[in-house]
Amino acid sequence: MAYLPLDDTDRRAMLEVVGADSADDLFSSIPAALLAPPLELPPPLGEQELVEELSRLAARNRPLGGLDAFLGAGVYRRFIPAIVRATVARPEFYTAYTPYQAEASQGTLQTIFEFQSMICALTGLDVSNASMYDGATAAAEALLMAVAHTGRTRVAVSAGVHPEVRRVIDTYARARGVTVDRIELDGGLSAAAAVAARLGADHAALLVAQPTFLGTVESLGELAGAAHAAGALAIAHVDPIGCAALLPPGEAGFDIAVGDGQPLGIPPSFGGPHVGFMAARQALVRRLPGRLVGMTRDRSGRRAFTLTLQTREQHIRREQATSNICTNHALMALAATVYMAHMGAGGMRAVAEVSARRAHHLAAGLARLEGVELAFPAAPYLWEFAVRVPGDAAALAARMRERGIVAGLALGQVDDRLHDHLLVCCTETTSPAAIDRYLAAARELVPALPRERVA
Repeated sequence: MAYLPLDDTDRRAMLEVVGADSADDLFSSIPAALLAPPLELPPPLGEQELVEELSRLAARNRPLGGLDAFLGAGVYRRFIPAIVRATVARPEFYTAYTPYQAEASQGTLQTIFEFQSMICALTGLDVSNASMYDGATAAAEALLMAVAHTGRTRVAVSAGVHPEVRRVIDTYARARGVTVDRIELDGGLSAAAAVAARLGADHAALLVAQPTFLGTVESLGELAGAAHAAGALAIAHVDPIGCAALLPPGEAGFDIAVGDGQPLGIPPSFGGPHVGFMAARQALVRRLPGRLVGMTRDRSGRRAFTLTLQTREQHIRREQATSNICTNHALMALAATVYMAHMGAGGMRAVAEVSARRAHHLAAGLARLEGVELAFPAAPYLWEFAVRVPGDAAALAARMRERGIVAGLALGQVDDRLHDHLLVCCTETTSPAAIDRYLAAARELVPALPRERVA
């Protein structure tokens, strides 16, 4: 990408268009104290002292691998094969930029093409774009696709969708004048009858999560039918490991599937980086945001790869672009591609099965404790589940943390009504010994749990 300097004539013309007298006027709404805040920095350090200080600060971090971690809620610690790290560390990949020049980017373009192909196989849908920022923005982009495709101005989002994803959707929707309706859960699940009653002729799409934020497994076929009966598109926000064990959304009748590829060989590093994915039916291919890599033949008849159907703002469509998504997170998509290729469908299914067995073992043990019960006993789940405890779940999590156990997410952080709920996760990295330590600590701490919420 080229950055061209502006001369004074250019600057004056731009300011005239926006109705400003100077560049300073563009920032007049920002309080002066924030425009040039004082920087209270310590004196400079020499290299040796700086390294020592940074090492001291880094030592305050506690990696999840050093704890008994049962925290999921959208970011998961899974085993990453050595081949994944070795591949993404190759300089021809981690120094590469946007593959505009196909003749110089065949390796990068092929890995993106393979990523797209694997996402299609995983979701049971026809076409996938190149990777997106993360699962949250992919969900928002999918809803805007549905609005553009149907010409309708409302969307319905299940309360089972991750609350942070819903917040991103709300931000996108406000900017585009789209109304977002919420479908409440019944017993931890989205009820097809409730969806059918809520959706009307002005709804462009229904978005549900599989599994839900609470870990429960939806009946996708019924929900797709309810959406289509109202003339809306059905969109699923899916976990990629879950797709290997459950009915793929495409086979369940969904039109679009989105999700976050973080469980596919990407560590949970302080919230990032992530990689989003999106797959859709062929009829929607020209509305896909971001990049799309296609396979063709060069003049010698050899297989070749190139960017195709480029509808984003930096190309010919400009203001008529389908999206402003500008990156494809190619390095993270490469990690996900290598992970999927190495594990294969059988390996990913085995990961899901081991995770689910360990979660069900832990859930059964917790349910035997007096005062503890599954929050949604009638709803199926995989490796994540919510339990209700006899008191403040945040207090329990804090006391478990003192013992080196990250007990899960206290759901009062996202909904005050759930202050006595704990969202617990197991993956294939959760050892049986760690589960035993969790149960032993819970047996001791739950009876002494404060019954009122701790401020």
